Amino acid sequence: MDVASSPHLIDRPVMLHRWETLTFLHWRFAPEAVQRLLPPGLRVETFDGDAWVGLVPFFMRVALPGTASVPWLSRFCETNVRTYVTDAAGRSGIWFFSLDAERAGAVVVARATYQLPYFWSAMSLERRGSTLRYRCRRRWPGRPLPESRVTVRVGTPYAATELDARDHFLTARWLLFSAGRPMRVAHAWHAPWPLERAEVVEADDVLLRAAGLPPATGEPLAHHSPGVDVRIGRPVRAGATV
Repeated sequence: MDVASSPHLIDRPVMLHRWETLTFLHWRFAPEAVQRLLPPGLRVETFDGDAWVGLVPFFMRVALPGTASVPWLSRFCETNVRTYVTDAAGRSGIWFFSLDAERAGAVVVARATYQLPYFWSAMSLERRGSTLRYRCRRRWPGRPLPESRVTVRVGTPYAATELDARDHFLTARWLLFSAGRPMRVAHAWHAPWPLERAEVVEADDVLLRAAGLPPATGEPLAHHSPGVDVRIGRPVRAGATV
């Protein structure tokens, strides 16, 4: 089985995304520290005995099938805080602690339809040569207003043969769980990630702590990707066929 490729086809996507200039930062956590934050029915998925929590800043482009995108509404920075879980059926996927986006309209729609914990934030992405600077400061909802400042230096691409099981565990994910009652799931499809090396220059983040996690320790594991085109499936009840 090719773990870098999606096992699901999405013939009728409800949204078309482009995720680009994307950086994965991952820290190890004790499984019990992550499990206590998960809803009933989900268990933290571990690798090498540890839970992994990711901070993923990137630039998003959104379109509906058959329609033209609206630049001021459908192109924006986003940052998510996530971990990896399995459900009672043994399905593996992503649990989002938070998703910050700089378009208020996108936040409202995502909260209403996918029931995901989106937050409206002031955000920026700057590129100077091989250096990327991501900034995020939450506006709504809730206080205090956490911030995230990430700077990475992008390196050379990985060959497919250089990527190991941990690299795929952290990046090749095709199912998300959301916190609705009942819980919902949705699939995503995209080509295998083109991954590049990344050196962390700065990772001053409060978003993980805002999610209830203990302080992250050690240097994060970093990957970068120029991006992929993504087909998003409709959200359905967790027990339904997706």
